[in-house]
Amino acid sequence: MSDSDTFLKLANERFGKDLYATQTTGIEIVEANVHYAKCKLQVDARHRNAMGAVMGGAIYTLADFAFAIAANMDELNTVSSASNIVFVAQPQGDTLFAEAKPVKEGNTVCHYQISVTDAVGNIVASITTTGVKIKR
Repeated sequence: MSDSDTFLKLANERFGKDLYATQTTGIEIVEANVHYAKCKLQVDARHRNAMGAVMGGAIYTLADFAFAIAANMDELNTVSSASNIVFVAQPQGDTLFAEAKPVKEGNTVCHYQISVTDAVGNIVASITTTGVKIKR
């Protein structure tokens, strides 16, 4: 089993317990590593608003879940303290991806950039999230 397979298995074991993201919303973890995650959402009717567009909350949930995985692969102790989302375009197709990468990873605070793209690679939303590492 490769390192990437090992991290993906660990991420699914650890974050499969997030029932809102995985069961209610239907997000899948595609890739995971320490300080990195890529997740996928297959859009269906439950993710659409009254106008038929993908609900902003569904896009944000996808990004937030990717952040949670990336920021917590080494140790489960990081929670988001602030987040900003900019919706850039309507998605093309019915598949969305969120990719979370660190901008800064400190001892008590981290800052991540999360990009949400559609099936053809267009940027749908840009998210920045600051996390705080809590003591247990």
